Amino acid sequence: MKTTFKYDHYFDYEEIKSNLEFFEEKYPGLIVKEVNCVTEEGRNQYAVTLTNKETGDALSKPGWYLDGNIHAGEITASMCAMHTIDYLLTNYATDKMAKKILDEYTVYVIPRVTPDGAETYLKTPYSLRSVNRSYLPENGGIVPEDMDDDGVIRMMRIKTPYGAWKIDPLNKDHMVKRSPSDIEGDFYDIYKEGYMEEFDGDENLKEKKADWGLDFNRNFPYGWFADHRQKGAGKYPLSNIETKAIADFVLAHPNIGGAAIGHTSGGLLLSPPGTRPESSISPKDAESFHQIADMGKEELGYVPINIFDSFMSDQSHYDSGALDDWMYQTQGIIAYTVEFWNLAGKAGVPVEWGQKKAPRYEKTIERFNACMAWIKEHAPRYYSDWKEFDHPTFGKVEIGGFNFKRTLQNPPEEFLLPECENDTKFNMRFVLAMPKLTIEEVKTEEVADGVFKVETIVGNLGYLPTNISDEAVTIKVDKPVKVSVSGAEVISGKDTESIGNLSGFGRTETGVFFYGNISTNANAKAKKKLSWIVKGNIGDEITVTACSEKAGTVSKTIVL
Repeated sequence: MKTTFKYDHYFDYEEIKSNLEFFEEKYPGLIVKEVNCVTEEGRNQYAVTLTNKETGDALSKPGWYLDGNIHAGEITASMCAMHTIDYLLTNYATDKMAKKILDEYTVYVIPRVTPDGAETYLKTPYSLRSVNRSYLPENGGIVPEDMDDDGVIRMMRIKTPYGAWKIDPLNKDHMVKRSPSDIEGDFYDIYKEGYMEEFDGDENLKEKKADWGLDFNRNFPYGWFADHRQKGAGKYPLSNIETKAIADFVLAHPNIGGAAIGHTSGGLLLSPPGTRPESSISPKDAESFHQIADMGKEELGYVPINIFDSFMSDQSHYDSGALDDWMYQTQGIIAYTVEFWNLAGKAGVPVEWGQKKAPRYEKTIERFNACMAWIKEHAPRYYSDWKEFDHPTFGKVEIGGFNFKRTLQNPPEEFLLPECENDTKFNMRFVLAMPKLTIEEVKTEEVADGVFKVETIVGNLGYLPTNISDEAVTIKVDKPVKVSVSGAEVISGKDTESIGNLSGFGRTETGVFFYGNISTNANAKAKKKLSWIVKGNIGDEITVTACSEKAGTVSKTIVL
């Protein structure tokens, strides 16, 4: 796929800023870049609006939302978001689909939700959930640190007769759990590479709770719980500058009907709800989620699953306060969490999602060791054999393993471009699933001297209905389609008629029968006929305008 910039490395803050400024200067009619918020360290969370300004205002078109990097270490997602921006702009003049999208739809992108957190992740050895801000710190334990100055925090194994691990007798690079009968030999405890805080000499060691524990994807208002129930949730919903800016942005752009929220990893397309079973939502909504996710499976090769039913192993203490749930369950938006990159799949040991019980440790260590072997073969620069190190507290230890950040959490750079390209293909198809108003025709007939009958048919050409989801109707956030006539005095009917919601072709009932044919059982109620009686003169121009919050605004002018 042709792009202006290369996607063979991970962009830092300045590169994202520079690339967006380049696009803004080169394509002023297609892109608007805004500062959505300024972080505590003074960086900008950028929000990008992509649409052809000459074909209408951004809010007058069906809208679609894309973001990345709500978690600091999930930098693949921001690269995929930047790639989608790049492709649409670079190929507007040559790609019919890119042109159609920017002419007839509006794409909103927040490519890096947490620029402070991502910068720390990219430019230090440290990993963190969302942002480098202290949150409910606790003292004591092993603090992750690059002790041997190789730029990476790896694993650290400490020999102890009480250890739970031993070296795999079949592969000295790998560790396996000690069996119940292992009473002789060398045994180890394994921690993150780091130093000991407040060591008192006993052997009951633990890793220190992360100081940077805020989790932006637990800070949204729907399903929010305090930290004792939901780690990293923050002091109150939207207590973080960055998350509040996202919520405010979505509310300020009510034309948004679909959303792809970028994360890593696992190779998954997660659909809400995440707080209750999929069976509790409308079957039509569930079908919409499935059919759009099937496009993602075609383009990305990812597994589509419902969050609550198949992603949550603990359905009593499920994760919540997430952006996708807030979007769907309070705004009616068809929203997905896209988990990029699947190292376990590459290594031939994919996770079997949908299991109600967590896999036994034998399976997880088998998967871990297979991933480590894949890294050693395919990205050896990110792998290190175990090496002795003189630890200031523990004496002789060994440090080794892989760079988690550039292998398991994100792909090695040479594997990044396919993730970006395949995601852009899915994103473009997802945009085209939005509802889209049309006026089929406007007819007039003079029924008396200076009196005319005006008829029109207003329809929705999109896959999704103008209300986007049944959930939007249930929670009463759907807005009706309104059709108005201007340029003549209306003497029968209303200047503006409210016609409710128009279905999309995705709601057409179809069937395939063993003894028979494929069939349309009932077509979607996707269009509506309207008529007015107006007073005017031959040669007067009248305009019919149809407007929908989610499906755009269209108009047609004819002469009486």
